[in-house]
Amino acid sequence: MHKTIFLILFFVLIKFNLFSQEKLTWKEFANVKFHNIYSAAYDDFFLKPSFGSTIKSYRGKKIRIRGYFLDFSFDGDEFYMISKNPKSSCFFCGAAGPESIIEVIFKQKQKFKTDQIVEITGVLELNADDVDHCNYILKEAVGKLVN
Repeated sequence: MHKTIFLILFFVLIKFNLFSQEKLTWKEFANVKFHNIYSAAYDDFFLKPSFGSTIKSYRGKKIRIRGYFLDFSFDGDEFYMISKNPKSSCFFCGAAGPESIIEVIFKQKQKFKTDQIVEITGVLELNADDVDHCNYILKEAVGKLVN
């Protein structure tokens, strides 16, 4: 009897802890404020984020987000993002802020095309200091195409 109860509890805990992730919307990623900082290395100003408590609560956790896939890879250097907006109106094209993009580091290379709508699952990292990366990064990511 005790073994049965133990096994049931074990599998319930595994289901809810190991395989669970929070599905976030772009609203949660807007929980950030930016201020200009100067980078001597680049001799330029960058937006430094101050993350709000809502988005901070997801740091280091597995999350899911749906958006537009963007591929900015160049010469074998892989660089992928998911965006709130399609490429024609993404952050880099001037129609949104840095809170509307997330850098994605896949476990295995995916075969998505730019502007396909995808759902990405990964571990959320918040980046306030490294100007060579996005403010939001999903590591150990996997994705699926949304029809």
